[in-house]
Amino acid sequence: MNYLEHIGKYFIMLGQVFKRPQKGKIFRDSLARELDDLGNKSLGIAAFIAFFVGGVVAIQTALNVDSPWIPKYLIGFATKRSIILEFAPTFISIILAGKVGSFITSSIGTMRVTEQIDALEVMGINSLNYLILPKVITTVFFYPFIISIAIFLGIFGGWIAGELTGLFSATDYIDGIQLEFKPFFYSYAIIKTMVFAFVIATVPAYHGYYVKGGSLEVGRSSTRAVVWTSVVIIVLNYFLTQMLLG
Repeated sequence: MNYLEHIGKYFIMLGQVFKRPQKGKIFRDSLARELDDLGNKSLGIAAFIAFFVGGVVAIQTALNVDSPWIPKYLIGFATKRSIILEFAPTFISIILAGKVGSFITSSIGTMRVTEQIDALEVMGINSLNYLILPKVITTVFFYPFIISIAIFLGIFGGWIAGELTGLFSATDYIDGIQLEFKPFFYSYAIIKTMVFAFVIATVPAYHGYYVKGGSLEVGRSSTRAVVWTSVVIIVLNYFLTQMLLG
């Protein structure tokens, strides 16, 4: 099947996903379950990575600006900009694409190969809406919260790195953080996160829903889903950066 066919099936799938849920209580229960599986269980890994990435960015910046002619507050400034604009929304989203994307593909794919999705269709349930819409809502509205925490912990991790290594003082670092703060940069990060979250929910769901074969094929589909989700995030990151900051 060529790429155009996949793209067409993907958008046809979205048309079914965004129909009105048939039963409100069942939908709310499913949403609560997805909030725990895709949201709460992703918070720890995102926080852990953001903290140490922030420390690494601060240390590398300090080592590269080791000159008496360059003010030390630029370390905090560069760390803040790097984390808000790129590392938190894009890097963390790619990590979540691997963790969450493989889970979505494998769970839906397993339902497909064990004929559970066929059973839902026989009962008259819109399986695409039932299985995917709660995932989309959870990721699009919860992941900005995760990225906000990642931004804070990344900047905080840079400060801790300075305290532990002695490469720069806390005063200089905080002065750099406060220098030329632009609220739009945070809005830019949240916009990118919401777009990436939509991709993380729908692209793996597509690969899982249309899987054919047995358990081995489910594993292969999970791998393809993570790869294509990451590719789409990288491509969209380029265009979003060009449109919002260019």
